[in-house]
Amino acid sequence: MLSFAFGPRAAIGKATAAAVAFVICTGLALVQRPAAAQSMASPPAADFFQDDAFSGAQLAPSGKLLAFRIGAAGARTRLAVLDLATEKVQVVASFDDADVRQFRWVNDVRLVFDLQDHQLAQVGQRFAPGLYAVNADGKGFRQLAERQPSFVRDGMAGRELPWNTFLLNQRGSQDSDSVLVVQPEEYSIKSTDYYKLLKLNTVTGASEEIDTPPNAFEWLLDAKGQLRAVQTLKGNVATLRGLNASTGQWETLAEFDRFGFDRSVQLLGSTADGKFYAVSNQGRDTAALFTFDPATRTLSDQPIMVSAEYDLAPHLMMQNGQLLGVRLTADAQLTQWLDEGMKGQQAALDKRLPNTVNLLTPAPREGSPWLLVQVYSDVQPERTYVFNTQTQKLTLLGSQQPQIKPAQMSNMDVLRFKARDGLEIPAYLTLPKSAASKTMLPLIVYVHGGPWVRGGQWQWQADVQFLASRGYAVLQPDFRGSTGYGAKHFRAGFKQWGLSMQDDLADAARWTIAEGYADPQRICIMGASYGGYATLMGLAKDGDLFKCGVQWVGVSDILLMYDAHWSDLSDAWKRYGMPVMIGDREKDAAQLQATSPIHLAARIKNPLLMAHGRVDNRVPIEHGRRMLDALKAHNAPVEWMEYPKDGHGWGLPATQVDWWTRVEGFLARAIPAAAAKP
Repeated sequence: MLSFAFGPRAAIGKATAAAVAFVICTGLALVQRPAAAQSMASPPAADFFQDDAFSGAQLAPSGKLLAFRIGAAGARTRLAVLDLATEKVQVVASFDDADVRQFRWVNDVRLVFDLQDHQLAQVGQRFAPGLYAVNADGKGFRQLAERQPSFVRDGMAGRELPWNTFLLNQRGSQDSDSVLVVQPEEYSIKSTDYYKLLKLNTVTGASEEIDTPPNAFEWLLDAKGQLRAVQTLKGNVATLRGLNASTGQWETLAEFDRFGFDRSVQLLGSTADGKFYAVSNQGRDTAALFTFDPATRTLSDQPIMVSAEYDLAPHLMMQNGQLLGVRLTADAQLTQWLDEGMKGQQAALDKRLPNTVNLLTPAPREGSPWLLVQVYSDVQPERTYVFNTQTQKLTLLGSQQPQIKPAQMSNMDVLRFKARDGLEIPAYLTLPKSAASKTMLPLIVYVHGGPWVRGGQWQWQADVQFLASRGYAVLQPDFRGSTGYGAKHFRAGFKQWGLSMQDDLADAARWTIAEGYADPQRICIMGASYGGYATLMGLAKDGDLFKCGVQWVGVSDILLMYDAHWSDLSDAWKRYGMPVMIGDREKDAAQLQATSPIHLAARIKNPLLMAHGRVDNRVPIEHGRRMLDALKAHNAPVEWMEYPKDGHGWGLPATQVDWWTRVEGFLARAIPAAAAKP
């Protein structure tokens, strides 16, 4: 069994995990933060919010070729292929009206991909992603699925599949011309409950449906690309079914709540001996990695890998069907290698690249000398290298955001503090490089959305670094209800909107005051979606603490979430999920009203900046407009912005730049900071 932890923490709870450490048995490896560099002038806002210049690199199955996306400001994102032996690069897919989105190797010489339009906001998106294939030399191009619906299909139509055909998010065997795709089979109101699975030939465009149990919505392939397990859905019960190789019959392996409240096992991949790799927190607080025997329906007695502090949600690093290691997220991403050769390569590259997280990925098949190396830190966006294990040559291919200079960025620390009831709250603190002193700083408590997600990790973040470059300390608490820190931390957030979840944010701010980081007269709360809700509640509940607020696309009325039929929240989520996690609209009606900011508008006296997208179908703009009216009725100092073409968040770099420039101006008026000017 492997166990790991990140960074020994100081007794007082200050950040120490930027010196990221993990323990494998008795070995210790360290990734250390770079020494502080001299501060420089703050970059302009546009530098922080650009489309990626280089992203998504993937080795071909044999490891001889490398595919990746390339882009530039104002240009379309294209798909390119690098021959690692000749160092020749060729663009193999480029569109005038769209950008290449996700892609995957079909086999050693062919790729499949879909599209997105990065130059149009949500209201302008008129097309589906489509599906296309092309050879690594740019030949053999074929459209496989439509980009817009065809309401009349006859014998004269092409062989493209309907627009709502999507790639199955699994690699498969990568040894034929075919891939697996899914299509919606049955809808309930505002959601697709069931899908059908098809095998699609990327050369001919021919497809055939694969026989699976009815009402399926998730699938698991083995290393040979064969279907091994399926999850089906009926009402609120999800059933995990495995294929018995001897009988050819589907057998029930487990049943659990649709939304995962009692999920006992999650399958990740198959072992060479017919078992599965699985994640479970059965018998423990944090989810660990086990093997699962479908014959006995039981987990292994001991986990393969476990952490006392973090849920494991690992990505299995497989080669030729063998598990080489596990990639996971603790304070930052890391890879725990089981293969001795990869352990050695990791140690060697960590020595050559001592100031960053270094993620190594071998080719899916053995025999290649090439490793993909993706490198990042708190001050450096991801950079991509290839490493030749025979020649020891390390070659930089590209940077996600080449305009960002690490010397201008601010370091992030990882910490934990105790809430008022004793619960330990993880958090990430970024202190501005431009500040002459690291005490009595203007502070932003930045609240993540969700709220049932993992909020932060040690990495470069555009919005956080932008705020820090303007002289603000940024604290990102993973308050109770956040995922990734065990069942106790997650379940402590049930029915706690505006209550203990909100108290965690106030306690976070007070912790920074007690530690000397924050000026108590210059603290602002900020966030989007659930974070926008928490911002409004923070101003209403703790107006003495939070001197201002910035919220966008935020919830203002919890009951409106149930009633708004023009949102995309499914009826199943409203019926089965929300009553458990937020509150029952009838039994808990008094609580839901008391914790809805729209009914507390009279309490909000401090400056507030709000924004919403007019085509937001997750938290409709009605939440924002009603809140604005309620605030105006009480003469609250509120500023309001609508983005006519955007939805739940800002999709375009231009919108991001406009919004964050407005935020900068608002903060400068509400809690001014002496930051370097661009």
